[in-house]
Amino acid sequence: MVTALEQIETIEEKNLLHAQIYTILSRYDDAERLYLDSSKPIEALNMRRDLLEWPKALVLAETMDPKEIPFLSKEYAQEGDHANSLVNYEKGVVENPDNSPELQEHNEICQSGIARMAIKTGDLRRGVQLAKQLEGRVVKRDCAIILEQMKQFTEAAQLYEVGLFYDRAAAVCLKANAWAKVGELLEKVKSPKIHIQYGKIMEKEKKYKVAVQCYERGRDYDNQVRLLLDPLNEPDEAVRVVRESRSIEGAKLVAKFFVKLGDHNSAIQFLVMSQCVQEAFELAEKNNSLKEYANAIEKHGNISQSLELAEYYNKLNDMYMAAKFYTQAGHYSTAMSLLFKNGDDEDCVALAVDCGIKSKDPALTNKLITLLLGENNQMKDPAQLFRLYVGLGRTKEAAKTAVVVASIHQDNGSYRGARDLLFQMHQQLREKMMRIPLDMNKSLMIIHSYMIVKTLINRKETLLAARLLIRTCGEIHRFPSQYRPKIHEKYKKKIEDIVRKGGNQNDIPELSTPCPICDDSMADYSMSCDNCKSLIPYCILTGRHIIAEDFSKCPHCEMPGFYSEFRKLSNQNENCYMCGGDLKGAIPEDAKAYLEKMEKEYK
Repeated sequence: MVTALEQIETIEEKNLLHAQIYTILSRYDDAERLYLDSSKPIEALNMRRDLLEWPKALVLAETMDPKEIPFLSKEYAQEGDHANSLVNYEKGVVENPDNSPELQEHNEICQSGIARMAIKTGDLRRGVQLAKQLEGRVVKRDCAIILEQMKQFTEAAQLYEVGLFYDRAAAVCLKANAWAKVGELLEKVKSPKIHIQYGKIMEKEKKYKVAVQCYERGRDYDNQVRLLLDPLNEPDEAVRVVRESRSIEGAKLVAKFFVKLGDHNSAIQFLVMSQCVQEAFELAEKNNSLKEYANAIEKHGNISQSLELAEYYNKLNDMYMAAKFYTQAGHYSTAMSLLFKNGDDEDCVALAVDCGIKSKDPALTNKLITLLLGENNQMKDPAQLFRLYVGLGRTKEAAKTAVVVASIHQDNGSYRGARDLLFQMHQQLREKMMRIPLDMNKSLMIIHSYMIVKTLINRKETLLAARLLIRTCGEIHRFPSQYRPKIHEKYKKKIEDIVRKGGNQNDIPELSTPCPICDDSMADYSMSCDNCKSLIPYCILTGRHIIAEDFSKCPHCEMPGFYSEFRKLSNQNENCYMCGGDLKGAIPEDAKAYLEKMEKEYK
């Protein structure tokens, strides 16, 4: 009260002051009379507007401010009965020659109100037509809801569809039994419930394929599998659905289907998937199919089921299988104890590595590393040791082991296997942002250089191929010598002649190109600069050291090379010599930035 009086203490006009006091005292009729007798009669209209007394405000507006009538009518329309609201919404529409956003919004509210009230007062045709003409989606939804409540399903569905409310449109069509219209809308419907409802209707009408599609869209995999098995007789599709959806009830249905067919192995698998483990085990024992049961438990079983199977195999003294399922159950120490008893068995060693990686137990893994290193650190099984180091994230040790494993691949004649292994390790170290040992990088370069020789010869790049063979000969100790006695006599004589006579001829001088770091001249196939003493990356397509003016990277493996070579091979639809990736995305790159990054990667 005090605050209100303070706000009017500066008013000098008697009638205006008294009117304000009457307003404060809620004597609004007296206040209106005095406002009208004052110098500001418009305040009477403002008072009635503030009080939301729209009929009295409209009466005052007719004489005092007719322009306000549409806006007051709009407000009054939101409170009155349907018939009066319709009249007031109609009065509320104003002309908008200047396309004023405010007036446009006002008119949209009024026209939406006209559409709603027309429907509520029974003029469905006018309301629906106006709702369709208006741009907004909300008015279509609101009018459709009113029509749905009035059980005018056809008109409601039309407005829902025009307003892009496809789920609601389909739901209304289901109420109206308009199956054909539901079918038209189904592609745009997202609600699983509607798809399932329509699927049941189609099933009753024996349109099974349509029903299956609806069940799939509605994620009702149990009914989908049921129809696929019977009556559609599509077991392969039913199996696919169960595998992808992991439906327990669907798996039961598939299992029963295979039992009837006498396909016990498949039945066992799906019984396990459906958690009918005891039934699956009994069927496996009865039909000597424990291997299939074990495979199913491995893929779909839980910890307790894995542990139960591990103990079963332990009683049978099948240490490998027992350890396998102890590992799956998380009993790593028990599994490792069994595996160490068969430390010479390759399968047991491989499983022990898996167990060690999963356990992340330093005591177990250190014991396993000791076993794999063998006596005097001679690496009893370097391939498994490498796998263990990688799995444990011990990349430094893995890199050293990778070189040893690559040498084993070379000794077995698998140069691609050696190269791919070193490349894989190289990329793993880069991903983990760890420094790459020089020896490993050099081994990768030498083997890769040897591997691309044939490709270069096929491309008629004989000089490049020859240079890479010279590089390979410089590291001949990295290659096995056991094939020397197997060289055919006619080739052996030719090689010896070349060696004897070649000494009298001078080699073609090796070209020089600028060092990408210091710009000093260096031999094309040298990997280190004599001036700045820097290690220079090699081009994976030619074997030459990179240069700053013609630099790029493979878009996939990011290994370096000449941009001109990447573009040439891309135009010939050839792939990266290192990773096999598409080269079409190769673009000129900043060699300096790459070299700065590489400096951090190598020791």
